[in-house]
Amino acid sequence: MTQTSSAAVPLQHAPPPTDVAELLAAMSLEEKLAQIVGFWDKGDGEAVAPLQGAFVEAQGLYDVAAQGLGHLTRVYGTRPVDPVERARWLWDFQRWLVGSTQHGIPALVHEECLTGLSAWRAATYPTPLAWGASFDPDLVGEVAGLVGETMRQLGVHQGLAPVLDVVRDPRWGRVEEAISEDPYLVATIGTAYVEGLQEQGVHATLKHFVGYSASQAGRNFAPVHAGPRELEDVLMVPFEMALVEGGARSVMHSYTEVDGVPVAADADLLTGVLRERWGFAGTVVADYFGVAFLHVLHRVAADLGEAAGQALLAGVDIELPTGDAYLAPLAAAVRSGAVDEALVDRACTRALEQKAELGLLGATFEDEPPTQVDLDGPRHRAAARRLAQESVVLLANDGTLPLTDPSRIAVIGPNADRLEALFGCYSFINHVIAQHPEVDAGIVAPTVHEALAAEWPGAVLQHVRGCEVDSEDASDIEEAVAAARGAEVAVVVVGDSSGLFGRATSGEGCDRDDLELPGVQRQLVEAVLATGTPVVLVLLTGRPYAVDWALEACSAVVQAFFPGEEGAGAIAGVVSGRVNPSGHLPVSLPRSAGSQPYTYLHPPLGGDSDVTNLSSRPALPFGHGLSYTTFEVGDLEVRAGSTAEAVEAQVRVTNTGERAGDDVIQLYARDLVASVTRPVAQLVGYARVTLDPGQSRVLTFSVPPTRLSFTGRDRRRVVEPGEFEIWAGDSVADRNMVRTITLEGGVHEVGLHEPRRTAVAISIHG
Repeated sequence: MTQTSSAAVPLQHAPPPTDVAELLAAMSLEEKLAQIVGFWDKGDGEAVAPLQGAFVEAQGLYDVAAQGLGHLTRVYGTRPVDPVERARWLWDFQRWLVGSTQHGIPALVHEECLTGLSAWRAATYPTPLAWGASFDPDLVGEVAGLVGETMRQLGVHQGLAPVLDVVRDPRWGRVEEAISEDPYLVATIGTAYVEGLQEQGVHATLKHFVGYSASQAGRNFAPVHAGPRELEDVLMVPFEMALVEGGARSVMHSYTEVDGVPVAADADLLTGVLRERWGFAGTVVADYFGVAFLHVLHRVAADLGEAAGQALLAGVDIELPTGDAYLAPLAAAVRSGAVDEALVDRACTRALEQKAELGLLGATFEDEPPTQVDLDGPRHRAAARRLAQESVVLLANDGTLPLTDPSRIAVIGPNADRLEALFGCYSFINHVIAQHPEVDAGIVAPTVHEALAAEWPGAVLQHVRGCEVDSEDASDIEEAVAAARGAEVAVVVVGDSSGLFGRATSGEGCDRDDLELPGVQRQLVEAVLATGTPVVLVLLTGRPYAVDWALEACSAVVQAFFPGEEGAGAIAGVVSGRVNPSGHLPVSLPRSAGSQPYTYLHPPLGGDSDVTNLSSRPALPFGHGLSYTTFEVGDLEVRAGSTAEAVEAQVRVTNTGERAGDDVIQLYARDLVASVTRPVAQLVGYARVTLDPGQSRVLTFSVPPTRLSFTGRDRRRVVEPGEFEIWAGDSVADRNMVRTITLEGGVHEVGLHEPRRTAVAISIHG
């Protein structure tokens, strides 16, 4: 891209003021609007956002930026670029902004960072659903710190992550981007990611506030019919924790509408909840083209100028990725009197305050850009390996696993030897490289087939694909059957392909209307099972599928949620026993699509009962996960006082097996009688513990009142006195130890500054 001749001559002006009010007062309307929009240098065919082709940048970058620029959109993440060369370009452009625009304000650079920095050759970690399976917020925070360190080195200031949508329907394509169906697990893992990223000086952006995952029938962009109590007690919980306790500096609005009102135009949510109730002082950014969608899709605005006015009034400060509504249409609306310029001032003030916080006001970029950038070094690899290993879930095992020195292995399935099968939708390899087939993947990682071959270098492995991920062609199944007949064991690797907008089986815009394995993959598995050869089924997916038929038919079933660049090694390690599996399901394993939407958080009438002939019971419960050792959970003691005090629970966990392993102890509660219906179970605490054979640890949970609170009939967040059941175990269904407590006193209204996270102390015993 070349700059225009009119923009090439630097202006002569004094250094910009760093006082935001003074700076705002010196700006024209066009200069203020320039600070609240982004610019995206995108080309034809680079479709990585919904309806991207409907919005075309009318001018080049230097023309748009002549009045200044708020955001640069995805400098590294739009196409494969050499990071050093691109950093040099970025520094040059920032210097141009400083020297050639009236106020000399650099642009804020944002990138996607859901599975690591979404850039060519950058480390790619497991998907957020795998974060949830790890039940390890400390490790997720460590990963976020590494990602933030890389971003800051490259001149990136804001990351569009984490996704804090609570899974409500596994048919939704973006389940892989979410952490769990449990709001507390989403909240704690997501807040850890926020803290890790922001400790490196990169602002986190919470996505997608709010309700996006509760869309009708699991369809992307579909309307949301959630009531105010579901919003408050389930869908908002992670955002509240990440903002109030995690200090997140940015929020992205949801594309969806809730009860007929698009979130991008909902002042009650974007101003009333975020700012007036929770005290949020950062910026609200538009999901890509979300302001324009008020006109184009939602049809609540007659034109882009009206859409801009509605979004500004609601509290959307920054239009991303471009200025389709906030530039010319908004300028015209302000000059006509249709939109109050004070709303522009409010948004511009917040944008400038964010730049001041990031050190951009007064920055000169006189330093040199990095000349060496290691985007995927040993520390990245080590963290990716640990997270992948901790997130693999052993769903079923008849004793076949771990395999002991097999000599002949049939490696079968469409995901067995496919690199892309390890990665989610927002990984660079599936998000961008898929549209540049002439460019190498930019990442070195073994496939599952290659990792199994490395695990047993002396064994004979025969690989047969058998079928594609999402095709009705079954012609290669017979070859797979022949391979299985000649093997001691068949490792069958099936699941999803991840991508965008209908080009895959999982990912943004890739929703499902059933929960069967895509294509003829079930037919492939059943044909291999019919040979009588033991089958180890490996699921590489972005969502839980209805595979209850496989749990007993297969010798073992291993679940991995797009485990990233070190994921194949983690899977091979679990199969061989080198890695003792320790992941636990962050979502219930469904029995059918017909029982959806389902969550373990259902009230009594949401589960099985005598008043319906249909069962909603999942094939495996939330929190389930097997190990190659055994654990005993016992000696549960619970102490409770008033509704305003923490509940103290103590439990002992012992490794009763013959090898070291990790267990995830989960603490649940049930409010037995309340003024509104309450879930039959609710996660209120958890802890991952490592135990040697024979070793015990005593875990002490301090559960704050917020964990037991709910929105009462008068819309206040309260804890009511009365009886509660408390239990601890390895899943929500593990109710071997249940204690009943009574909370005394009056109704306690939970305050904004009360703690939201359960404190856990772990001591070694024996």
